[in-house]
Amino acid sequence: MSDDFLPRAAAPATAARPAPSWAKKPPPKSKARPTSEITARRYAAPRDPHEHARKIADNVLGAWYQAFGGSSIDVPLGTVAGLCLLRNVPGLADWLLNLQPEQLPQLLKEIYLGHWIKRPDLINRAMRLHDWAWNPDPDKQQLRAVHAVTRAAINTGLLELTGHDDPGQRSEADVLSPLLTGLRHKSDKKWRGEYHTPACITDLMANMTVDKDFAQPGISFREPAVGSGTMFRSVAQRLRDLGLNPHDFHWYGNDIDSLSAGCAAVNAIIWDLGPHCLIGCADSLAPDDDYVQTRAEAKEAFEQRDRYVETATTIVAHRRALALLDQLMPSKENAA
Repeated sequence: MSDDFLPRAAAPATAARPAPSWAKKPPPKSKARPTSEITARRYAAPRDPHEHARKIADNVLGAWYQAFGGSSIDVPLGTVAGLCLLRNVPGLADWLLNLQPEQLPQLLKEIYLGHWIKRPDLINRAMRLHDWAWNPDPDKQQLRAVHAVTRAAINTGLLELTGHDDPGQRSEADVLSPLLTGLRHKSDKKWRGEYHTPACITDLMANMTVDKDFAQPGISFREPAVGSGTMFRSVAQRLRDLGLNPHDFHWYGNDIDSLSAGCAAVNAIIWDLGPHCLIGCADSLAPDDDYVQTRAEAKEAFEQRDRYVETATTIVAHRRALALLDQLMPSKENAA
């Protein structure tokens, strides 16, 4: 399967938060130890997972601007989103910290491709977050900034927050929401009307409205301005508290902003909302039916996945047949 099977996104330019004044100073000389000696720094994570998520976002923002990462806010956002999709295993943090900048795009492509096999609809929706990693001629300075973002996220305990095998534990906070809002320029957020509901409010709303009498398996939860999906996170956690499985419910979130919809799609995987979750990117107030559009796009994503898998399977079968033929040919010659 070729690396370029995913189409390049044709997304409009997104305004970024201007670099702070301190980021314009020349970066200090590196005092880093040799790569072979790099180990994960111990980080005392806050007891509040939401505060931990904000701390990760703050450190990633600082790393991105100090490394002169540029105005493409999808790059640091997609880097952190990809790392959130990893499951934490012993030694993973140290391994990630030892990667070189030029190795990171391939890592992120493999992460997203691994999840594309299972949920092509959600990974396609997150195209804005990982499209940059497929650039055959990446900017070296940008790669150094991605490297700085990766180190900042890992050293601030990202894997400890999002890398659990238990989906309930990795659903305790939304890492992407504070990062996205931090990267957006204030005027851009105002123009878009983009104001993410704080987790304390969504948790309160979920606890007040969702109980066992209301939450019957099979019902649908819909959010016409889903943002990064924080409301879905709160509802899913409430369902788990009630002994219910989010997989038994239907979820449909829609947002007009492609970056927000991409974050919601990645979060749907992180929080394990299940096979009945759809994330759309359309205007919820438009006369067209965005739900029908999203279902059609999801169906096409799965059909595309099946076509690629079938092609790859055929190629592998042909190669095996040719290899077997090569093994048999000498034996025929010897027999003659």
